[in-house]
Amino acid sequence: MGKSNKETKRYHKTRFNFHRHILFISISLFFHCSIFSQVYTQNIRGSIVDKVSQLPLAGATVVLLNSDPVKGTTADAEGNFKLPDVPVGKQSIKISLLGFKELILQNLVVNSGKELIVAIALEENIIQGKEVVVTAELNKNRPLNDMALVSARTFSVEETQKYAGSFNDPARMALAYAGVVQAGDIKNDISIRGNSPNGLVWRMEGVDIPDPNHFSYVGSSGGAISILSSQLLTNSDFLTGAFPAEYGNALSGVFDLRLRKGNNEKQEFTAQIGFLGTDLSTEGPFKKGYEGSYLINYRYSTLALLAKIGVPLAPGTVFQDLSFNVWLPTKKIGNFSVFGLGGLSSGITEGIKDSSKWVNSFDPLNTTQISNTGVVGITHTKNLGSTSFIKTVLAVSETENGYKEDALNTHYVALFKDDQSYFQNKITLSSTLNNKLSQKLNLRSGIIVTRLGYSFSKSAVNPETNLPEQLLNAEGSSFTAQAFSELSYHASEKWTLNGGLHYLHFLLNNSNSLEPRASAQYKLSSTQSLSFGYGLHSQLQPLGVYFTDTTINGIKYQPNKDLGLSKSHHFVLAYDKIINEHMRIKVETYYQWLFNIPVAEDASSTFSILNLQNGYTTQTLVNSGTGRNYGIELTLEQFMLKNFYCLFSTSLFNSEYRALDNIWRNTYYAANYNFTLTLGKEIMLSEKHKKRIIGLNMKTIYTGGYRKTPIDLAQSALEKETVYVQNEAFTQRYPDYFRIDIRLSVKRNFAKLTSTVSLDVQNLTSYKNVRMQFFDPVTGAVKTEYQVPLTPVLSYRVEF
Repeated sequence: MGKSNKETKRYHKTRFNFHRHILFISISLFFHCSIFSQVYTQNIRGSIVDKVSQLPLAGATVVLLNSDPVKGTTADAEGNFKLPDVPVGKQSIKISLLGFKELILQNLVVNSGKELIVAIALEENIIQGKEVVVTAELNKNRPLNDMALVSARTFSVEETQKYAGSFNDPARMALAYAGVVQAGDIKNDISIRGNSPNGLVWRMEGVDIPDPNHFSYVGSSGGAISILSSQLLTNSDFLTGAFPAEYGNALSGVFDLRLRKGNNEKQEFTAQIGFLGTDLSTEGPFKKGYEGSYLINYRYSTLALLAKIGVPLAPGTVFQDLSFNVWLPTKKIGNFSVFGLGGLSSGITEGIKDSSKWVNSFDPLNTTQISNTGVVGITHTKNLGSTSFIKTVLAVSETENGYKEDALNTHYVALFKDDQSYFQNKITLSSTLNNKLSQKLNLRSGIIVTRLGYSFSKSAVNPETNLPEQLLNAEGSSFTAQAFSELSYHASEKWTLNGGLHYLHFLLNNSNSLEPRASAQYKLSSTQSLSFGYGLHSQLQPLGVYFTDTTINGIKYQPNKDLGLSKSHHFVLAYDKIINEHMRIKVETYYQWLFNIPVAEDASSTFSILNLQNGYTTQTLVNSGTGRNYGIELTLEQFMLKNFYCLFSTSLFNSEYRALDNIWRNTYYAANYNFTLTLGKEIMLSEKHKKRIIGLNMKTIYTGGYRKTPIDLAQSALEKETVYVQNEAFTQRYPDYFRIDIRLSVKRNFAKLTSTVSLDVQNLTSYKNVRMQFFDPVTGAVKTEYQVPLTPVLSYRVEF
């Protein structure tokens, strides 16, 4: 139950302590000087395609709104357009074509340093001759995936940059959304609707990818710092329940990430230096006249750079990452792209060689943590006639997680204590066929085959014999096979119906799941809609669970190898209302029934995998557990209006589970309530020329504390480690969690360059949030570990 002493040690040894050292940084860097009088402009370019068939829409008109004289252009035969010399600042464009719904993209950010390139998909009118105006701002809750009618929304790169406390990280940004809870500061793993963070799946360009975070743990979906680069991402989808049929092997949520193409007409650069890393990115064409482009970003830990020059703010903490997207179109055989990301991270700490200073159990420990992740993929997209296109992706990925721990004895000699090593690799082949059967009927079908390779080992000192013991040693491979088909029917302007099936098969033990999915939306009026969604979802267990070794009567075997898939029924009912041109309100209520959940085989145990916080368990498990999550969510959102935006979200929910003892208990993630207020204001110091823009952003989080199990102090003292009162599992809770984050920024547009200085402050009031409690065998007392106090993060960014 709860966190172990070992996890506590890891936390202390790998956490970033730079917040204690960087308050002396001069905030005077925050302000720019010099004033120029000329008006700066930049180009808006892009491509326009049919939303379903992905065919280019030649002849579509693009008009810059509020321009005098009117500025406009027409898309060429390939659907490409260019609006030259657009004044920098917030701009809006209108795209229209006969037979398609008119689209208005509002509040596009035009900077002088880089061209703005947008990808536009128009939706065909169901009723020809009837013009329907759809604005991007009012339609922002609609995801890019047109099959997702509930519990889904699109998010922009701008949101990951400007939301306070987001640090260009989609997971931290998602804390502003209803149903998303993270009662923590160091890691970005999130609980969605009371589910374990492990129920979240990350996808990129249509295939699942490993956890894209530095300093992650095996089996987790989060880490300390995101590997993802905001330079590569474009608008993407975030789903929190009742997913369409194309998404599999996920129980709680999906990040469906999409990559943008590099500028294919001129070379551009972005450089950024901050306490979370020093970045350099470049993009441009391969040669003049060719539509292909490249986009590359590299980042190295600023803390490691400082350590190299003798400023050891966090010695032993090193990370670096590389991400890229190469676009290679052809005239006859379709379009190709090569994409990838990779991150290397390690944390090394040394125990204190002075026993008089050993206050905590982790003080005499030498620890090494390694977390490496990489994925490379090739995509091929080709139109098949005028109504269909096929997308095929081949991706190869690998992760390495390692942890080693040695303890200093009284003579300061390091003695072996723990050694863990986990290698996983995947080769995934995915192919999806999209068919536009008619104006009202769209069909999407696909297959996904994945080879899973693994090599796991774990050794630790047996506390009874004081000798090293091999706990896990397994290597090999297996396969998963998935298939799906889903149909979208736009019956009328009021009714939209979606339905489909997803199939998942795990060849290691032949466990499988056939999963129906369905959703419907009815437009009560031009400003109101009612939606319903249902889905049966399943997920593999963390691979390490299947290979736990147990010895009975001298015979070693793997008791969990035949575990089935965890499964969950999702039911969602949603109401959406557009209040005015720039504001909407959305209410969703949901119920999730989880079954086939692995729980401890021992009927007296309260263990369920639903409470797993990261990694995996070595217990013997059976698929006899259940769970239920239910709640209601409210979102009130004002999109950017007069340079002000505001997002208020609240969730009231419960999360419960049942093990073999047949008692309903709260899960670890049953926080019960969550309130988030995210807002921001942009102030233009020179309205006429829009040269200097000050950004003021704030996010406030108030959520119920995660659940905890009481510590058995007497038994802990006997066993010299934290022991919990098992029959009182999760009957207590940590104090409520509260945090205020702010982000201050100053952006300047010069003739050919845009610069931004920003200061992010996490936990502005330095509120003492409790992270966990544990028994410390050194002091013989229960200790409380607090989360991060006020932490400023300064960065400087230039685009040119």
